[in-house]
Order: sequence, then C-alpha cells, then structure tokens
Amino acid sequence: MGKTALIVIDMINTYDHQDADLLLPSARRVVPVAAGLLARARRDGTPVVYVNDNFGQWRSHHGELLGTALAGPHADLVEPLQPYEDSLFVVKARHSIFFETPLSYLLDQEGVDHLVLCGQVTEQCVLYSALDAHIRHLRTTVPRDAVAHIHADLADAALRMMERNMDARVCDSADVWPT
Repeated sequence: MGKTALIVIDMINTYDHQDADLLLPSARRVVPVAAGLLARARRDGTPVVYVNDNFGQWRSHHGELLGTALAGPHADLVEPLQPYEDSLFVVKARHSIFFETPLSYLLDQEGVDHLVLCGQVTEQCVLYSALDAHIRHLRTTVPRDAVAHIHADLADAALRMMERNMDARVCDSADVWPT
C-alpha cells in the first residue's frame, strides 16, 4: 500500500469568473474546513499538492497566480489555504487535475496511491478529477464538507456519482484520517 496525498483543487482563485457569485457562499463555508485538512496534512507529513486552473495565464510558476489572488477582493478565501514556498504545485488548463498535467508522474514518484480531494467546484473539477483518479486505479476520498459547489443539487448528484460509479469514499472531513 502506498501513501495518501491531499489535493487542493482550484482554491487559488480571484473569483472573477462566470458563476462566482453562486460559488462564493459555498467557498466561504469550505475554506475553514479545507484549511483544517491542510493543517492536519502538513502536521502529519502527508504530501500536499495544489492543482490549480491557470485562468489563461500560461506560466510554469504559481507565484503570479497566488499574487493575483491575494491582491484581489476575495483574498480572505485564499490566505488560509496559500501554498508554502516549497509546496508542490501543478497548473492545469481544464477541469481534471490530470488532463495534460504531470500529476500522474508526480504521484507515482511520491508513491501516492490514495488521494483526498478538496477544493472547488464539486460538480465540475472535483467530479472529473475523481473520475480520472478512478481510471488510474487511485483510491479516492472526497470530504463533502471540503468541496465547494455552484449548484447544490448538481453537487449532491456529483458526490453520489463519485461514490457509486467511481468507488470514491465520500465522508465528512472529520472522518478522512483516523484521530
């Protein structure tokens, strides 16, 4: 058995995009929960990988994405989750954390076979990432209180799909790791 990695999806965000007004209330509820998962992972030595949309900014360095988000009107949602200087960071262009990124290679190099997915958006990037993890035979856990949504009904359906069709473990964040 390999090890677990916490994957933080699309939380370095300016919230200057379509549907942001619908996403913000859910993101506000999720940030403290995701920050708790992040603190636990860091304390326990669990690898943390940030996988973030590039928002059309094709740069290999996460610094500009982070700087722009921290300078924006919703910096309070980014600050508690910001990566450390030496954090693992993968830039993606589309929905899945795996689509045309080096993430599979990185996880293999780290010996990771179990992903804990937190971040946004449940019914889009988290769902597609869980599917891509499943087809790569990676065990996946999705803490329902650590993923933000745009549409609650679609998020509920996505979580059910992840659990039933992709063998993901869907649980509360308190149940991700044993105490």
